[in-house]
Amino acid sequence: MNIRAKKNLTTAGIFIISALFAFKAVAQNISGYQKPPKEIASIIENTVNRNIVISGKGKYMAILQEPGYPSIKEISQPLLKLAGLRINATNSSNNGTSKYSSVTIKNIESSKEFPITGLPKDAQVGHLVFSPIENQLAFAVFLDNETQLWTASTSTGIAQRLTNFSLNDTYGKLMEWTPDGTAILAKFNLDNRKALPEQDFTPDGPIITENLGEKSPARTYQDLLKNQYDELLFDYYLTSQIKMVYLNGQAVNFNRPGIYKNFSFSPDGNMVMVWTVNKPYSYYVPVSRFPYDVEIFDKYGKLTKKLAQVPLADKLPSGFDAVIKGPREFQWRADKPQTYIWVEAQDQGDPSERVSIRDIVYMQNLMSDDKPVKLTSCYLRFNDIVWGDDQIAIVTERWWKTRAERRVFIKPGNLSYRVNLWDRYYEDAYSDPGQFVTVKNEFNKNVLLLEYNSLKRVTDPSNINIFSISEGASSIGNRPFLLKFNVKTKVTDTLFRSKAPFYERPIYFTNQNKLIISRESNIEPANYYSIDLNRRNQTQLTFFPNPNPELFGVIKKPISYKRADGLNLNATLYLPKDYQVSQGRLPVLMWAYPREFKTAAAAGQVKGSPYQFTRISWASPIFWVTQGFAVLDNADMPIVGESNDQPNDTFIEQLKENAQAAIQKLNDLGIGDPKRVAIGGHSYGAFMTANLLAHTNLFAAGIARSGAYNRTLTPFGFQAEERTYWESPDVYYKMSPFSYADKLKTPLLLIHGEADDNSGTFPIQSERFFSALKGHGATSRFVLLPNEAHSYRAKESVLHMLWEMDTWLKTYVKDKRESIKQINSSLKK
Repeated sequence: MNIRAKKNLTTAGIFIISALFAFKAVAQNISGYQKPPKEIASIIENTVNRNIVISGKGKYMAILQEPGYPSIKEISQPLLKLAGLRINATNSSNNGTSKYSSVTIKNIESSKEFPITGLPKDAQVGHLVFSPIENQLAFAVFLDNETQLWTASTSTGIAQRLTNFSLNDTYGKLMEWTPDGTAILAKFNLDNRKALPEQDFTPDGPIITENLGEKSPARTYQDLLKNQYDELLFDYYLTSQIKMVYLNGQAVNFNRPGIYKNFSFSPDGNMVMVWTVNKPYSYYVPVSRFPYDVEIFDKYGKLTKKLAQVPLADKLPSGFDAVIKGPREFQWRADKPQTYIWVEAQDQGDPSERVSIRDIVYMQNLMSDDKPVKLTSCYLRFNDIVWGDDQIAIVTERWWKTRAERRVFIKPGNLSYRVNLWDRYYEDAYSDPGQFVTVKNEFNKNVLLLEYNSLKRVTDPSNINIFSISEGASSIGNRPFLLKFNVKTKVTDTLFRSKAPFYERPIYFTNQNKLIISRESNIEPANYYSIDLNRRNQTQLTFFPNPNPELFGVIKKPISYKRADGLNLNATLYLPKDYQVSQGRLPVLMWAYPREFKTAAAAGQVKGSPYQFTRISWASPIFWVTQGFAVLDNADMPIVGESNDQPNDTFIEQLKENAQAAIQKLNDLGIGDPKRVAIGGHSYGAFMTANLLAHTNLFAAGIARSGAYNRTLTPFGFQAEERTYWESPDVYYKMSPFSYADKLKTPLLLIHGEADDNSGTFPIQSERFFSALKGHGATSRFVLLPNEAHSYRAKESVLHMLWEMDTWLKTYVKDKRESIKQINSSLKK
């Protein structure tokens, strides 16, 4: 090489170094929160989310509008972290409660609508529930210093506070209407609650836990109790007083104060089943596993019957099908005044035990002295029951290890009757009959929507039609449908199915020819319609505008391609507005999340619909289609382990094949530049990203948000892995990108919420992984977002996250080709 060539190459090298370290130079000159390009920022700043709630009889619709992203100041308010909960102590609310900034009530029959008025300024509302007679809408109002119980008239929208007592929404169910609609049973803070004792930071002694020889495997949990003062805080803030509040504002105490996880009226409204948390508490598992009593009280709060004392569930056997020993799953039978059921495991709750019957469902009539009866046996684990009447109920059984699902037709009035309606694998979306349609009965409880053949009912009471709504997964994408199914003959009739160019999903149906659906298309956001199935005419109920006009004209297309072993894969490809292949290849952002399957057939099924509107949230990668990228979203990353094979035994190998297939497809289409592809993901997708960068040279850069990278820190299982570290140490080591930090040379951006509340993804996962990368000279950057949990909420945090991602992608992916051109040009000279 001559001196001039060397000089040119040196110049090119300087250019490359400048490009590769541009991000670092920029980072050193910034402080505080940053904003991404205006095309991205405007989407976040103008975000408006809407939702609906339909009343039980379908007469009214509540149209809800969520507030935009809260400020970092709002989400930085102190939260108590107790037993897996995050509590706002100031207003006694749970941080996870959905809240809305405005509510409009619409009369579906008359099309009249009006906003709820009379609320405090800047109030947010949640827990909206229509009364059984639909003349009132009850809801919680969240203020800075308390949470209040309000109702609004469904005929005027005028709201009023129902009682001066403050609600306690820290944990569990908050409220329920009486079946006759005359009152609301709700949880309130204790009257004249004493001041909380100040914490003495001088310890009384060491904190000691012990285990006397029993196996107690448990996954990693966040925000657990740590000491006696935490227990004191837990008691102080979660203890509530249930009150019966009448519509005239009168409030009467129901039962004694306690920590209530649930309560439920008997269908006739004369009894209440109550679940009450008890000691001993645990520093090892969250409140959902704490011991609790199940009791029945009359409507005045007098104890009628003790049903069970459920022990602390900190010693469950290994496996996703593991359950507690003894009675569980208590519930009222929805079609009888005072009959309840419960379930008991026949394998001691241990899925490794070999037994023919896994669960037995028992039934007891509280109004009689009869002994409990066996309602049905479950050959798999009990999952759910939907009540109809004495002639029909549908029991769902599942077994995680095989992904088996069985839906069984039983007759509560004939205990010997049992017919399997569906035997399938629940990961097989194509065979999913969907969710059964229910309606409110005379007790205001949900029961199966039934249609009897009136001519045959007397001679053949099994001749019953039921209804279901399914996503309608198929080889051409999701086409939701409403199905009528005869449980005697198994003859089906599809009453409604989504048709191109729309994605239409049934929402509400009572078999009176009226059907409410949501409808959307590639260019139209979801809105709601009432359809007359006989006349086939329709009435539009909502008129929501396009929430993201910045994305109008973006090209969206589903693509399919094959893995090296022949497995069919799918993804959704987004391209910039007016893009044509003749304009040249684009840099690519690929976003994915691995999923485990037991069959290749299920793994290869088409997912989603080509006709759904493009929704975008803070977590979406679609933003970068506005920046000249091709975005491959929801790229299939199946990890298959058929028969007795475990998916994770070949996790790395299958990840590689999935990624190679996707890049090859983009190359074959002439769209993606295979030298400029970034891979990214959130949570388990971040774990996937780090593994792909550690084990392949396929990508120009990676973005990993809120992931876990060292599986020895989650030794009792993770994701769909049931085996422990000690059972499969090689799997844990090989699947941990932390183990290969010395091999990872591709630029990797790590982002994590400082207050991550997700099981397993402690912030230390990113901290330690970054330290390992840094120690081995990798190009990496670690961004810790203050006060953010596993999902990021604050507008400042989200905008800064997008700025980080945008700068990273443009530095190491989009501008990479310019660096290569410069090198080639220098070499030619």
